[in-house]
Amino acid sequence: MLGTVARTMVKAGMVKPSSLVKPVSVTRIAGRYLAHQESLPKLPVPPLQQTCDRYLAVLDPVIEPEKLNHTQKLVEEFQKPGGVGERLQKGLEGRAKKTENWLSDWWLQTAYLEYRMPVVIYSSPGVVLPRLEFSDCQGQMRYAAKLIAGVLDFKTMIDNETLPVEYLGGKQLCMNQYYQVLSSCRIPGTNRDTVANYALDKKSPTHITVVHNFQFFVLDVYNSDGIPLTVDQIYIQLEKIWNSSLETNKEPIGILTSNHRNSWGKAYNNLIKDKTNKESVRAIQKSILTICLDAPMPRASDNMYPTRAAVQMLHGGGSRLNSGNRWFDKTLQFIIGEDGMCGMIYEHAPAEGPPIVALLDHVVEYTKNSEMVRIPMVPLPVPQKLCFNITPEIKNDIEEAKQNMNIMVHDLDMKVNVFSHFGKNFPKSQKMSPDAFIQMALQLAYYRMHKRCCPTYESASLRMFRLGRTDTIRSTSIDSARFTKAMDDPTKQNIEKVALLEKAIKAHRAYTDMAVQGQAIDRHLLGLKLQAIEDLAALPEIFMDTSYAEALHYNLSTSQVPAKTDCVMCFGPVVPDGYGVCYNPMESHINYSVSAFNSCKDTNASQMAQALEDALIDMKTLLEQTPKSKL
Repeated sequence: MLGTVARTMVKAGMVKPSSLVKPVSVTRIAGRYLAHQESLPKLPVPPLQQTCDRYLAVLDPVIEPEKLNHTQKLVEEFQKPGGVGERLQKGLEGRAKKTENWLSDWWLQTAYLEYRMPVVIYSSPGVVLPRLEFSDCQGQMRYAAKLIAGVLDFKTMIDNETLPVEYLGGKQLCMNQYYQVLSSCRIPGTNRDTVANYALDKKSPTHITVVHNFQFFVLDVYNSDGIPLTVDQIYIQLEKIWNSSLETNKEPIGILTSNHRNSWGKAYNNLIKDKTNKESVRAIQKSILTICLDAPMPRASDNMYPTRAAVQMLHGGGSRLNSGNRWFDKTLQFIIGEDGMCGMIYEHAPAEGPPIVALLDHVVEYTKNSEMVRIPMVPLPVPQKLCFNITPEIKNDIEEAKQNMNIMVHDLDMKVNVFSHFGKNFPKSQKMSPDAFIQMALQLAYYRMHKRCCPTYESASLRMFRLGRTDTIRSTSIDSARFTKAMDDPTKQNIEKVALLEKAIKAHRAYTDMAVQGQAIDRHLLGLKLQAIEDLAALPEIFMDTSYAEALHYNLSTSQVPAKTDCVMCFGPVVPDGYGVCYNPMESHINYSVSAFNSCKDTNASQMAQALEDALIDMKTLLEQTPKSKL
């Protein structure tokens, strides 16, 4: 449920591949965003019986028959006319009438703000960009300057409400998440966090934060007339920051944000007791985004580079490397290493992957097109260094966070692969959905490794609806189980295997279509459960059943996040014995990341990555070796 990103099928109006996003107008269109949002339909509440029937169907391949029989009786009892299910359903339907989106607030709280594990690895996804050529601090700062200018270019469209509306299947998508990612930050609490969006302030922030050698700086990126600084001006300001932060023996205050949320919440309250600390923290929280100018990482071979870059984006490599050169609560952090290792990490509460990747695509394209143009220089203020008063208690909190970070770093098992045999071109040539094809390969890979089917999460976007976030595509189905079991069965003919694969892919497509239309089961069941809690009623037995717990134990947490940029997103597993898998299918290759935990002896990221590669190749071979005339 956590640390996941939305499956996207975004087609941005007016956007051509390998081009910048173009605004729909050269001037501001006040009120356009709200008018668009109000035109979107509300998220529906699916029919109770439909969800109950589909719930039993998704349990079938992953729950033992005896347990399933027991669950069936509980479900029958739950949906009886006049029973508890019907009462909760009516409550949910009433909530849907009164709110913009019956799910969004609940989801934000339960999936993110009440979740107490660290955001690092457990929640925040990273993105690895293609390796860049620069190898010194000048190249690093030049690229950072272009990247910042690219974000400001995108921000102008958000500020002017001229961002093109995105579509899915001819229907407009909710654009709200684009308005939540800049000038926003997660704020820790001792039991529950909050998210602050300073872009909505009367005087929205005009500065970014830059961190180098664990030291934070405020860099105002607009001049006194409200015009963004040029790339050249930003570069000069970054040089000033670099020269002011050459000391490396500073306390890595940012590492506090990587700790368990309750621990960080307590440390935060202690930290901001001091007026200087409070002002410095507020400056970071209010900033448009954070730029992390990282020290170079130990050299990695070309083969290992994508994997090393992925862990660098996710956690920074540990307290002795770049983990303290972050503010992990910040929604957007771009990471630019002196060695050309670049990417980003984002705090997941305000948004899913697609809006982040759309912004990233724009920024990367902007860096390619943007040249350093020398203009007559006007004096610019020196960027302000943020000061922190480190008491012995804060020092202890930092040491604890360092130790916990290093434990997490050692426990994360990560493998990034560039699958070069084919991309989305092959499944398309077979008239198959590339996403469903990859999902079936994942099912096959997991079955081969673990000899069983498992609950699988794939994110489905609910952005067809106002304030829509995600629901779950249940990739493990009765049809996928039949295919995975048949694939390596020597008694089965190829023609039968192909028929089973086609059926599994069609079932996956059908579930996907149902999910994006707001008819999947997971968020509905969560809503019914939370409605019971809100009513202060006894929790229905269906939610205390072991089958429900097992169904939510996602051994495979997956997401397709396609980008125009040749990048890959990565995130940690959501259960101790699980995998986190994210993939970006390009035309003729597939970038994918696989994560696991070293503390689990049953999982292995490299083996799973290899098993996925083998499954993809075997499925292609199966289709090519089976004569079309027999299908």
